[in-house]
Amino acid sequence: MSRAPTMTAPKRKVTIWLLVGCGLLFLAAANGHLVYVAVTSQPECVSHIQQGQGSGERFSAAKSACSP
Repeated sequence: MSRAPTMTAPKRKVTIWLLVGCGLLFLAAANGHLVYVAVTSQPECVSHIQQGQGSGERFSAAKSACSP
């Protein structure tokens, strides 16, 4: 039987640091995407039940910023 080749200590450290760097890069990209979406998608008006409408089973906005 042949054994699987093992990594030497310097190669193992390089591999670990590359994985850590890739993880940090992924985390930064995900946070950057969240900031981008939060800044660019600010709807002024979202459709909802107006105050006083509905059967009382669903909630409505207290004061709508949308004009009727």
